[in-house]
Amino acid sequence: MTAETSTEKTATAPAATGRAPRNLKWRVVDIVVAAVIGVAAGLIFLAWNVGYIGPKSLLEPALPGLQGLLNGPWLFAGVLGGIIIRKPGAAIFTELLAAVVSALVGNQWGGVLTLEAGLVQGLGAELVLLAFLYGNYRVWVAVLAGAGAGLLGSINDLILWYAGADTAFSIIYVVSSVVGGAVIAGLGSWLIAKALAQTGALNRFAAGREATAEV
Repeated sequence: MTAETSTEKTATAPAATGRAPRNLKWRVVDIVVAAVIGVAAGLIFLAWNVGYIGPKSLLEPALPGLQGLLNGPWLFAGVLGGIIIRKPGAAIFTELLAAVVSALVGNQWGGVLTLEAGLVQGLGAELVLLAFLYGNYRVWVAVLAGAGAGLLGSINDLILWYAGADTAFSIIYVVSSVVGGAVIAGLGSWLIAKALAQTGALNRFAAGREATAEV
């Protein structure tokens, strides 16, 4: 094999695989869309800050700790931002920004602890996406990202809000938070991203181009 032939095969390899090199640098459009996701999610957080009280009053007496299932709606911002933007830090950015909106308007947990919770929950999703080197955004990865957000978020809650809780409560709370995160934040965010992509709203993102290619 000549050097010329080797070089020619190397140059045409990306075309043969059909994959363009991934660019992990943030673009202006990434920042704008991530900000929109974060603010919109923050408004949903505000509604859920009040809306979760009713279901919690039913679940908590039935099985203490099961209210962790209700954490899912507070976890979706990071997963949704992560699987749409597909850049390092996107999950943390969108989840934290949503927490900022919730903190600025005001809630029952206080500003500082709301921001801290947003950072921890976003980190949970971010670490899962990092584990796949920001290169896999299939539905099961989104589910794992939601579960990761639920895991770190529930541990954070046990430390700050349920200190001294018994083992049974702690296990039930963590497991239910992970399940809620996986289903609501993980699967739910993947379905939202897919629906948005099919409308053409995400054509400037890989998530949108993949949806177009599947049609």
